Parts: sequence; structure tokens; C-alpha cells
Amino acid sequence: MGSCVEAAVGRAGCRVTGVPPDIGPAPALFLPNDGRSNGNPTGMGFRALVAEDFHTHDRNWLAQGFWTVFWHRFGNWRMGVRPKLLRIPLSLLYRLMAKSCEWFGGIMLPYTVQLGRRVKLEHFGGMILVAQTIGDDVIIRQNTTFGIANLQTPTARPVIGNGVEIGAGAVILGGIHVGDGAIIGANAVVVRTVPAGAVMGGVPARLIRMRDDRAGLDG
Repeated sequence: MGSCVEAAVGRAGCRVTGVPPDIGPAPALFLPNDGRSNGNPTGMGFRALVAEDFHTHDRNWLAQGFWTVFWHRFGNWRMGVRPKLLRIPLSLLYRLMAKSCEWFGGIMLPYTVQLGRRVKLEHFGGMILVAQTIGDDVIIRQNTTFGIANLQTPTARPVIGNGVEIGAGAVILGGIHVGDGAIIGANAVVVRTVPAGAVMGGVPARLIRMRDDRAGLDG
């Protein structure tokens, strides 16, 4: 599932609770991120990532989605600053700007979410994106919610695969996996693992069909 999930696999060996038996990928993908290190995708520097995100958001400096992703990247980058004393002003700046993204853009994206490359927040407003992992080339539209399904499993959050498209108003809850190339329709409520290339819709979400272009995605 790309660079962000590779980092999660590296944390294998810890016990994961609250993950249902139909998760699909290895439980290591669902390990919580403790936020103590730089979780940005590997192989690219901070400036290169920001430039790529800017291009992904149509080179629009005013796009709320771009700035939310920017401060997410910054929040992770600062964790690589040593010693901790030097990181304190950067942490204060991050917390202020992350909260500003919530106030003025209506987008919540904690830096502890493992975020892949070329993720596009298509619109803004009402976006609570507390997933475990969001893969590469994902499109997320307004009024979407990722998070826990209940208070009994507070760390069970969804893993979003590569190339997933998520429609406006969609809700994805619990320790489930949305497979690569899946499409989640507008206002769908997803509480079970989604196969790669599936088109899902409804409340609760059900399989409508498989993508006709799945062969191209696999190639």
C-alpha cells in the first residue's frame, strides 16, 4: 500500500486490539502511531513532499486541503528535530496551525495519521480524517468521517488503501481495510472491510459492482 504502510509493517510484533477478523492485510498495518517520530513518506524530503502536494491540489495556494496537508507534513517533520528543546517552538506552531485548519477549513487531520503521497482533499468542511493510514493517490471529498466505531475499541481505525476515491458525506468506521482502487459512494457508511476495486454505496455500505478498469489498476 505504498510508503506509508511500509512504515506500519515495520512496527510488527506489537499486539493490536479491536481489529475485526476480516481486516484483509496483516494486523501490523493497524498498529497505532505513537507520534514520536517523523511519519512522512520515506524517500522524499519535506520540501519535495510539499511541492508534490501543491501540484496535487492544482497549484492553488488558497486550497484549504493543501494547507491541511502541509501542516500535517510539518507536524511530522518537526518530530525529527533534535534535541527536543529545539522542537518546542515548532510544536507550538504546529498545534496552532493545525487548529486553524479545523477552525477555518473544517478539516481535522492529526499528524499521527500515516498519510501517503499525492493525497487530495478535494473540497473542505466537515472532514474528520482520523484514520490509521491513508494510502497514496487517495481523493477525499467534503463531509467525510474516518474514525472509531465504538468506545470499546478506541484504537481501531480504518486503513485506506492506494488509489481510493471517497465521495462526499462518506463515513468509514472501525479497524477495517478499504482495498486499493475502491470507490466509496457519497453518504455511504462503511463498517466492514472493502475488497480492492470495489464500488460501495448505501447505509450500511454494500457492494454495488467491481470497477471495470480494475485490470488497469493492477498493472
